[in-house]
Amino acid sequence: MIDALLAGAEVDDPSGSVGPCEIDGSSGTEDRELLDSYSRAVVAIVEDVGPAVVSIAAGTRQRGGVAGVVGTGSGVIVTPDGYVLTNSHVVREATGLAVTLTDGSTRGATLVGSDPATDLAVIRADASGLPSARLGESASLRVGQLVVAIGNPFGFQSTVSAGVISALGRSLRGATGRLIENIIQTDVALNPGNSGGPLVDTRKRVVGINTAIIPMAQAISFAIPIDTAKWVVGELLARGRVRRAYLGIVGQTRPMDRRVARHYGLSGSSAVEIVSVELRSPAASGGLREGDLIVTLNDRPVRTVDDMHRMLVGWPVGEALKAGVIRGDRRFDVAVVPVETPS
Repeated sequence: MIDALLAGAEVDDPSGSVGPCEIDGSSGTEDRELLDSYSRAVVAIVEDVGPAVVSIAAGTRQRGGVAGVVGTGSGVIVTPDGYVLTNSHVVREATGLAVTLTDGSTRGATLVGSDPATDLAVIRADASGLPSARLGESASLRVGQLVVAIGNPFGFQSTVSAGVISALGRSLRGATGRLIENIIQTDVALNPGNSGGPLVDTRKRVVGINTAIIPMAQAISFAIPIDTAKWVVGELLARGRVRRAYLGIVGQTRPMDRRVARHYGLSGSSAVEIVSVELRSPAASGGLREGDLIVTLNDRPVRTVDDMHRMLVGWPVGEALKAGVIRGDRRFDVAVVPVETPS
């Protein structure tokens, strides 16, 4: 019977009818066609976007009289005149920058601006007429979607890895302590040196900037969404920095008594307690004090310090913000006019 099955002979089925064996090679043909389609998609992405991916050598530092590389990583050229998007941690503390193109040539580069809060930076290579990648939209991504990463892990230039989007809307803590929102989680294999390289969809558009892996974990990696990156790039090109609203307080998340929450008609079970107020800060000018509980900003609930950070991102500097405060047995609103976050 086994020999007959392997030979594709006719065999009796349980119903008593006789028919050709299903092992006729058709499924193998379908598998090959599927594999070819998958391969064609990945190859097309690499051929289109690969030339725009660079290797970055981040500066040198004198150590005992010997110059050494501070860091290495990847980047993606976003304009033909040499602007390169990468991670902030790749270029941090660099005293000089150089990029290596896929043709093996190396160009000097300068830092345009860096934003540690989102782990993004823009540098400019000393070259023009360069291949550049198209930027997509991360808001339209779907879990399960095919994505490809291109970078230089451990210095192995133009390395390609592919996978799917595992989850959307993750949060990661940035170098400044702020949360980076809407992080893309993938199962794409990333290693040190991939940082700053592009995450690309099947339409050959950059949808994220690869930024982090979890040590000892497998098939878990993260990318900054390109929608965030486009906003940061605009700020860095216009000002060399990202302007963020600043109140001048140190706060902590504090549980709120349910009876107090019900009394004031609040839906949350926690609020932000002001631990300290900086002198001559917007918070001090607005009348906020140590011990105050901030429960709303512009009538939106505030339950944690991260809630406050989220609301302040993108809030126009110099435009008044209404803070709902509980002080003792009083609940009232305070107008606070944020300034730009100090360097």
